[in-house]
Amino acid sequence: MTGISFATALRDRTRPATAGAGAIAGSPAIVMNRFSFAYGKRAVIHDLDLAIAPRAVTAIIGPSGSGKSTVLRSINRLNDLIPGARYSGDIRVHDESVFRPGIDLVALRLKVGMVFQRPNPFTKSIFDNVAYGPSLNALVPDRELPDLVERCLRQAALWDEVKDRLDQPGTGLSGGQQQRLCVARALANSPEVLLMDEPASALDPLSTQKLEELIHVLKRSYTIVIVTHNMQQAARVSDHTAFLEAGRLIEFGDTEQVFTAPVESRTEAYITGRFG
Repeated sequence: MTGISFATALRDRTRPATAGAGAIAGSPAIVMNRFSFAYGKRAVIHDLDLAIAPRAVTAIIGPSGSGKSTVLRSINRLNDLIPGARYSGDIRVHDESVFRPGIDLVALRLKVGMVFQRPNPFTKSIFDNVAYGPSLNALVPDRELPDLVERCLRQAALWDEVKDRLDQPGTGLSGGQQQRLCVARALANSPEVLLMDEPASALDPLSTQKLEELIHVLKRSYTIVIVTHNMQQAARVSDHTAFLEAGRLIEFGDTEQVFTAPVESRTEAYITGRFG
């Protein structure tokens, strides 16, 4: 990897990065305060302090095993499903702790949607993939589901490709279409935050480009946090970048600053391919 490739990626972004190193306009959408996490006796995250901007894309980068996905899955408490998981500190989404006693985890996961590494559509029709969550949770009357499905498929840039086959299985779509269907499924629950864990890792270059273009559009309405191993992708799609190593935050700032003038030598070594 070279500095030129990152400069090109930064130049190709739909919108320029926010000015200033990690500058956040207004109140953060997500705040992590001395957050630590462990699986049994194995500590994975150590005293993480991080503020994530609203209606922007924050990329979390770092070598394998650095805790990126653990951080992501802690925001909507998916890590609770792992035996022996324990935490300290706090994570607040729009100033409400995700760990407060009595919190409704279903409501939290509706508010904080997730798109996983590999497309995972339900074994249902394209229509039912999008309508399932809102119908199950009674978010809208049944008569409004068709309009909701169309709106979410349009938001996911998929409507024109599937509008004539909504009754066909979502699993019959291409990999890239399936991933955009999963985005539409998440949007149907009216989230405030979208978490994306390596969402393009299983996609071909054209599908990856479409997904990145979709991310640029979605950030106008949603707070997006993306984990990626692809440095050029992080440079292209994100406004802010956090670099993790061994479960510790090494550097956080405006994406252009992190990729072109990192403060920490370890950040520079990682993004230029000297380790990781």
